[in-house]
This record gives sequence, structure tokens and C-alpha cells, in this order.
Amino acid sequence: MTGFVLVDKPPGPTSHDVVDAVRKVFDLRRVGHAGTLDPPASGLLVVAVGPATRLLRYVQELPKTYEATARLGVRTTTLDATGDEVSRSDVDVSPPSIRAAAAALVGNIEQIPPAVSAVKVSGERAYRKARRGEDVELAPRAVTVYAFDVPRTSADAFDARIVCSSGTYVRTLVADVGERLGCGAHVVHLRRTAIGHLSVQDAVALDAVDPGSLRAVEDVLTHLPRVDVDADRAVLARNGRSIEAHATGDNVLVCGPDGAVGVFAPTDGLLRPVTVLGR
Repeated sequence: MTGFVLVDKPPGPTSHDVVDAVRKVFDLRRVGHAGTLDPPASGLLVVAVGPATRLLRYVQELPKTYEATARLGVRTTTLDATGDEVSRSDVDVSPPSIRAAAAALVGNIEQIPPAVSAVKVSGERAYRKARRGEDVELAPRAVTVYAFDVPRTSADAFDARIVCSSGTYVRTLVADVGERLGCGAHVVHLRRTAIGHLSVQDAVALDAVDPGSLRAVEDVLTHLPRVDVDADRAVLARNGRSIEAHATGDNVLVCGPDGAVGVFAPTDGLLRPVTVLGR
């Protein structure tokens, strides 16, 4: 049994809670997810079951799309509504200034993750240190913001649609907008609507996941070029052997008569194994 489940995570559970729930449905230990969603956030969480966990990185590396609502004038310890209030400021900003502050963050930027985050510091999650009252210093990381649109504003809030690279913290982007405006800001609502070509509209609610929710690997990794091979070459490929096949690009998904075999790299007329599902 192998494949992916697209889950529409509700606010509240951790991403690990979702993985545990899927484990129980499939009675398998080997389950993982591609891209953490904080407990208050909702939306698309891609969960791999069985050997498909080997292929999670090919989902993880895809751009993420989020819808967020931000409140201006209030800074919090967690950069969202779950944290304690740090400061409160008057808000006197125009819609064009909000959009300009958001647009200034589009592109390749360096971002410092929130102290309350899953980033590891000396082998421990940062949020655990922060909740013990320890000072947490996190190094900046390079991320890419492909789009930061602001479709709606009000006197002290704005809605945003953000498309960004893996590892980008929307909470930090919103806080940075608040700092550029001089009044501070935090996230009050966050929903992930897509991971690459995968949409939350095609996901199932967490309490509705069942064995029928499992999607074949080749039906999920459609962003990778596909190479179909016959049964004999599929056996060789599944055993980690290079096979003869014409293909171009960095990585391709090799599929046999029984479905996906793994990800292979084209080299000199051969497809060499990169990540093989195995038997």
C-alpha cells in the first residue's frame, strides 16, 4: 500500500496529529507529511503512506499558496492571534501603502523564522525553548516570495494571497508588513490553499479520510515528466537498476504497468535511480 492522501486540515490539530490519524486509518506506521501547518492554520496537508514517504521531497519543494487575514496595530509574541500581546499602536495607513509594503517583500529575500516555530535549535524545536522562556536566536534563511497580493483592506486589517517557496513563514511576512507601516501586525487567519498544482479543493476532511482517499503516486506527482516502461524494465528499475530510455530534464517519474516505480535522472540514454519505491 503506497500513495498520497490530500487532507484539508482543520484549525487545532498539529500536522503530527494528522499523520497519527492517517496511520490509524491505514494501520501503517510509515506515514509522513510534506510541509508543516501550524495548529491554528487550516488547509492542504499532503500525507504520504507507505513507500511513498520516500517521495515527499518532490512535494515539499513545490511553491505554497496561502490566504491570510492580518490585523494591523497589534504585535504578538507568536506573530499570530495565539500569542500574547506585545504592543499596540494607532493605525493610520492607506490601502496603497499596505499594498506597497507587501509588494516590497516579493522576490528573493532573507527571513528570520519566528521564535515559536518548528525550526530546530541545537537539536530541539525552537517553540519548546521559547515556551520555557529561553531566548531563541534563529539565523536568517533565504526564501522566495512569488506573489503577495492584497485584495481587501480595512481600517485596521487586510486580506492577502501569498505564493512562496517552501520554508517561508507567512507570519513573518505579515509582521514585516506591519513594521514597514510602523504599526505592527499579526496573522488572525491562515489557510493553505495549494501546494504547487495540488489544490485544497481536491482534499478530504480529516474526519473523512478512509482507505479510498489514497491517491496513486503517478496521480499526485504530475509535475514530474513521466516515462512509461514495460514490465521487464519496471522490474529492473524497482530493483534500483539503471534502464535504457529516452528522456530529458533533471528528474522523471518512471511508471510500469503496475504504477509508479520511482524517480530517475536521465543520463546518456539511461535512466539512473534517484529515489526508488522498492517492492
